[in-house]
Amino acid sequence: MKLKISSKILLAIGLMLSVSAIYGQKKPVIDGAKRLEMFQNYEDLKQDTSFASMHWQYVGPSNISGRCTDVEGISPRGNNYTIWVGSATGGVWKSINEGVTFESVFDEMPTASIGDIAIDPNNADVVWVGTGEANIFRSSNAGCGVFKTLDGGKSWMNMGLENTHTIGRVVVDYSNSDVVYVAATGHEWTPNKDRGLFKTSDGGKSWIKVLYIDEMTGISDVVMHPTNPNILFATSWERMRLKWGDPRTYENTRNCGVWKSVDGGLNWKQINVGLPEAKFRGRIGIDISKSQPDILYLLLDNYEIGKEAEAGDLDAYGRQKKAEIKGATVYKSTNSGDSWERVSGLDEATKSYMMRHSGTYGWVFGQIRIDPKDPNTIWTMGLFLNKSVDGGKTFTPLREMHMDHHGLWIDPNNPNYLLNVQDGGLSISYDKGANWRSPIEELPLAQFYNISYDFAVPFRIVGSIQDHHSYIGEVDLSRGRDKVRPVEFKPTVGAEGCSHAIDTRDNNTIYGSIFYGSLAKSKIDNFSWGNLDMLLPNPLPEDAKMRGQWVAPTLLSTHNQDIIYHCMQYVMESKDRGQTWKIISPDLTNNDSKKFGDISYQTISAFDESPLHFGLLYAGTDDGRLWRTKDEGQHWEELGGKEIPKRWVSRLVASAYEVGTVYMTQTGRRDDDFQVYIWRSKDFGTTWEDISGNIPLGPVNVIREDPVDENILYVGTDQGVYLSKDKGKTYSILGDLPFAYVHDLKVHPRDNMLIIATHGRGMWILDANSINHKNTKKRYEFPEPEGER
Repeated sequence: MKLKISSKILLAIGLMLSVSAIYGQKKPVIDGAKRLEMFQNYEDLKQDTSFASMHWQYVGPSNISGRCTDVEGISPRGNNYTIWVGSATGGVWKSINEGVTFESVFDEMPTASIGDIAIDPNNADVVWVGTGEANIFRSSNAGCGVFKTLDGGKSWMNMGLENTHTIGRVVVDYSNSDVVYVAATGHEWTPNKDRGLFKTSDGGKSWIKVLYIDEMTGISDVVMHPTNPNILFATSWERMRLKWGDPRTYENTRNCGVWKSVDGGLNWKQINVGLPEAKFRGRIGIDISKSQPDILYLLLDNYEIGKEAEAGDLDAYGRQKKAEIKGATVYKSTNSGDSWERVSGLDEATKSYMMRHSGTYGWVFGQIRIDPKDPNTIWTMGLFLNKSVDGGKTFTPLREMHMDHHGLWIDPNNPNYLLNVQDGGLSISYDKGANWRSPIEELPLAQFYNISYDFAVPFRIVGSIQDHHSYIGEVDLSRGRDKVRPVEFKPTVGAEGCSHAIDTRDNNTIYGSIFYGSLAKSKIDNFSWGNLDMLLPNPLPEDAKMRGQWVAPTLLSTHNQDIIYHCMQYVMESKDRGQTWKIISPDLTNNDSKKFGDISYQTISAFDESPLHFGLLYAGTDDGRLWRTKDEGQHWEELGGKEIPKRWVSRLVASAYEVGTVYMTQTGRRDDDFQVYIWRSKDFGTTWEDISGNIPLGPVNVIREDPVDENILYVGTDQGVYLSKDKGKTYSILGDLPFAYVHDLKVHPRDNMLIIATHGRGMWILDANSINHKNTKKRYEFPEPEGER
């Protein structure tokens, strides 16, 4: 797979790309082949062993796993105890002892986002992985095609389809292992033609698109007849995630439905008789009975109105509900798909249950399974794993596991044996769901968004975790700086997406948001959800409807920790630890009414305060705007030039060494763009220079200065961590980190440990002493800050 390119050529390419930004905007990187080439440049950069051999230590949390998308076993259990798990952003994991231990087997691949896994029914060492989570959460990442191993995961081959980005299902023909079908749902954020159902007849050497509708519609699921491999059933999904709205149906939605082929995919017909109108059909999951193949079931996300919302009806995020849709609806066919009959929600009690089945995000699920020996026993995945023994008329939720379920494998020879994955990892049942081993704690897959730290001894690190709220844990260096052990983390204030600020005067007061910027304050010690101080008045004095980003910036002033800055579409300031607030900026976003939806957008996504000058503030938005004030918000000036693209601002860092220097990173993830956007200004943001250097591949999430050496910069991307020793001219890969989406990084200034928050592999630390030589040279003395403290 590796494309050999010398380090000198890479440096030249990097400098050329940087210089090109002087004369115009950098071009987006949206082509999958180009992205693979750039990843091979990343692999070549590892040959520079200056810092690549430094050791990262996993610090936890040891008690939290993360979102998994698929699980596969090998039947019959007893002859084999192998389990394969695909995670949303943590790669592929394999256990040969039924979950006692796991090995990560996908670390060197160009993505860690997994859509589906398929084991060759004729050779268990041959495994196919379709990359790119098809559930398209707000934090999903793009895949890079289909991969295949011939040796049980020891080595992998890229088999193409790198432009698909998301894959919902992979099916291997049980009669001919060279025939494989891939259901691709396509780009998450932008239209593209590389979606649909793909087929190979030569083991992945070549592919043909056997079912294609349009550049907005992909294929999310496909099943094969258990005795005739030429008979296939597939479901199409017309969808696009907007920055301001979840994927859903609209009045002009036409292409969500069910399809059937009887000739191995050469020809297809729609089989939607009995289903809701096309404009009400969302994502559809499908399964076929192995014991009675004329029987099929669908789990359809139904957008017909089921109930009008009443005032005070709130959704999971505390927002007023709109009219409730029927949501999860099960349909059954007894004639091989010629017609469908609704079998769920036929009375008020079951109707209400199914409306709650998937919460407000039914597009996330779309998974249904049939017991291989009993067609009346079916399983649906939603907030809970749900079991029906009467053909879908009634369901019982199984509540022992973590919520939000995405995968279920049933042993075809022993349907009592179940493997289930959800947002909490893996669970195992030996008695058809009556009891569970849950969770399997061996899978370290926590999806962090951010980091903050305190100055306790030992120091503590805190972050928000997708699907788990916010947690805090200790970094104990007492055994040695190279012998830090993973620890259990404990709950603290903050939802599953937020930033945190800790008052280091007491190392106990902590601030964090409860969904979309609703700021709260609590104590770290003896934390309780019942003991929160909600800080923002609602409504604000200006009666403004506030829009806060999922990870809304919150910052305590380095000049006076009584001062809090908190960002929505406005910058807000409190000078009395959150008791009273003042809006100190106008709306800094485009405030385009056409881009308001059920997701907060047009918000401030990055913010920083100069540690050298009180009142010097920078703010960047998710719609690509950039601002500065030099007088604590009295006057704001918009920044940026023609070289700066309109991309989501992922980080702003005001220099601690030079008062006029500021750094910015931008991410193109929500534009399906993998370009590297890293900028520096030396004149308070008036002009900018590209300092992406030889970093080969984005998106970029964070940049930080070293607290000891002014020449050192750290960059976190959707592959790993980079180090520059020359202020951004050139970069080296830092440490032996597996492929990881690094969302945040900081250096603890007292203990000189570099901390990273990964989205899918938990938190890690690295000893920075050998990078900045803190203990062997005099620390740089910062100039005295200007302004009041």
